[in-house]
Amino acid sequence: MRKELSGLSTINIELTSRCNKNCWMCGRRKVDREFPEIALEYGDMDFALLEQIAAQMPERVVTQFHRDGEALLYPRLGEALRLFPNNIRNIVSNGKLLVEKADDLIGNIETLSVSIFENDEDAEEQLIIIEKFLAIKKDHKPNVTLRLIGNVDSGPYERFGLRFVRRVLHAPMGSFNYVDRTPTIPEVGICWDYLQHPCINFKGDFSICVRFDPKGLGVLENLKNETLSEMWYGAKRAEWTALHVSGKREAVPLCEKCEYWGVPISPN
Repeated sequence: MRKELSGLSTINIELTSRCNKNCWMCGRRKVDREFPEIALEYGDMDFALLEQIAAQMPERVVTQFHRDGEALLYPRLGEALRLFPNNIRNIVSNGKLLVEKADDLIGNIETLSVSIFENDEDAEEQLIIIEKFLAIKKDHKPNVTLRLIGNVDSGPYERFGLRFVRRVLHAPMGSFNYVDRTPTIPEVGICWDYLQHPCINFKGDFSICVRFDPKGLGVLENLKNETLSEMWYGAKRAEWTALHVSGKREAVPLCEKCEYWGVPISPN
């Protein structure tokens, strides 16, 4: 089986679409409230499917285990992470289960980022949990960063000595209407996420990127029908790539309204 996926740098594998928070800026919660006809399904990835993905994954690729859900809710989290020992493993988490899942995380993942967003009613509880997790983890991996989204005061977190990753808020329904910032366009004129950062949801749908996509506009195929290699080098992705290269990315369904170009956006 061909495992070399030319250009692939990062892939998101959604262990679960379930979440234990109701964040005010979350697109999925907005869909649940206002657009029930396209409401996303909630569930966990079948472990056999995860094993199938692991067998096809090239080594040394950044492998993130989240998408629209909270990865720490996955029942077999430690086992899942251990399937990918030769990859750079990462999770972006809301942090609520860090202490409870410490044994699954410590030593089994290279990096972890905790999302901290403005006006979060759980901010004080989250701060306490982060402190407890760091005390348990000590000097063992993962390396932890704090992802500050929107207008967040870093003061309460500075005592941890961790790196801050700042991000700008955008519209709940997709990567557009960024607050006070214009997304950076790379010199190549093609979205870096499209070129090198696909996603697999908990059902096995393989998408061109990890942008919010409740209608499945960016799905190439399902892993039950095609391999990673077949989708990566397939006709549909080749067609969409040609549109991106020719400056017509708006002709790709998921990319039509997207303002993101794969370059992380930080506040001024």
